[in-house]
Amino acid sequence: MDSLVRDLIYQGYLKTDRVIEAFSKIKRIDFLPDDLQSAAQANIPLPIGQGQTISQPLTVAFMLEKLGSQPGDKVLDVGSGSGWTTALLAHIVGKHGKVVGLERIKSLRDFGINNLSKYHLIEGGRAKIICADGTKGYVNEAPYKRILVSAAASEVPKDLKKQLAVGGRLVIPIENSIWVFEKISAKEFREEEFPGFAFVPLIG
Repeated sequence: MDSLVRDLIYQGYLKTDRVIEAFSKIKRIDFLPDDLQSAAQANIPLPIGQGQTISQPLTVAFMLEKLGSQPGDKVLDVGSGSGWTTALLAHIVGKHGKVVGLERIKSLRDFGINNLSKYHLIEGGRAKIICADGTKGYVNEAPYKRILVSAAASEVPKDLKKQLAVGGRLVIPIENSIWVFEKISAKEFREEEFPGFAFVPLIG
């Protein structure tokens, strides 16, 4: 187990076996540009080009624990960037699950696909990344049991709420907080706020 994973467990950010295993198997270094690979173990966000970042590991761990994905889930990963969260989620949902990543910047989408292929997640149909506006979700594969958003919105996009299955969970940054929304009926959500985070903005 690498030092980053050990630290995140010690600090209480990584808690469940499935998420810990994903962090141990899916290495952050494989999702970084060559010139930043020496910083892979640093618990900080890192630039991946086009004004975007690969999120701080602590934040990703926190969000994945709150998301609570299970084997077999279908997950929408909005703002997939370098593909790291998409790969982590694909590991968590297992071979009967599916992760659809959305990335609006084509060069980053291509970078993400290339990174995912290091783990053979695309060939098996477990994960894919589509070049699309994340605020609109991806209706072709809806509904989703879990939706993860990795960029800060000013409010929750209506399309994402619509595409979430009843009983499903959406984890999204709104300004400087991470919010967890649980869909308890077609129109009703239970929500919880966790302040004190920073993200790049979600752009439609």
